[in-house]
Amino acid sequence: MIDFSFKNTYLPLGKGFYTLCKPTPVAQPCLIHFNTELAAALGVVADDYNHDQDEALLAGIFSGNQIHQSSEPLAMAYAGHQFGHFNPQLGDGRAIYLGELALADSGFLDIQLKGSGQTPYSRNGDGRAALGPVLREYLVSEAMYKLGVPTTRALAAVTTGEEVAREQLLPGGIITRAATSFIRVGIFQYFQMQEDTASVRALADYVIARNYP
Repeated sequence: MIDFSFKNTYLPLGKGFYTLCKPTPVAQPCLIHFNTELAAALGVVADDYNHDQDEALLAGIFSGNQIHQSSEPLAMAYAGHQFGHFNPQLGDGRAIYLGELALADSGFLDIQLKGSGQTPYSRNGDGRAALGPVLREYLVSEAMYKLGVPTTRALAAVTTGEEVAREQLLPGGIITRAATSFIRVGIFQYFQMQEDTASVRALADYVIARNYP
């Protein structure tokens, strides 16, 4: 049995902080790897979990082809440096936040798809990811976790059955990332550049209450 029950405490901050958007469906999602250890800690899989039976369901969920009823997907707005220059509005151009899952012992992890298609912040990009970087991030993030280095973790990786155009055509992939927070300094900068002190304060209060109570 697979059970997702997302919360999204980021939503009440208001639509200036994000744009609601859904992943773009892919042609033929296929599960490469599912992190059953992390999934068990999140209560996603039950004792009767059957990998072969549930593989198609997992591929659908972690490709963005299937959205759980408790999830309200969104792309976060933020500012930051890109190509050596400061941009007052970047945002999640190929990442979509699905929500929060509670850890079995205590706390929670934010869940995000990366490579799941265009968002309002894609700036003419395709919003996709090549399979090579997806596999690299999966392996490196889990290795860093095992070495005791705080970082994002990998919950799943899938192929899309589609190609992405980079220097050449490459197979596409999507990684599902988990972290204690996907809030970055750039979100504070985004509102600071607008001289929106109230939103900076609201974001600071949210981060303190949620991550440093």
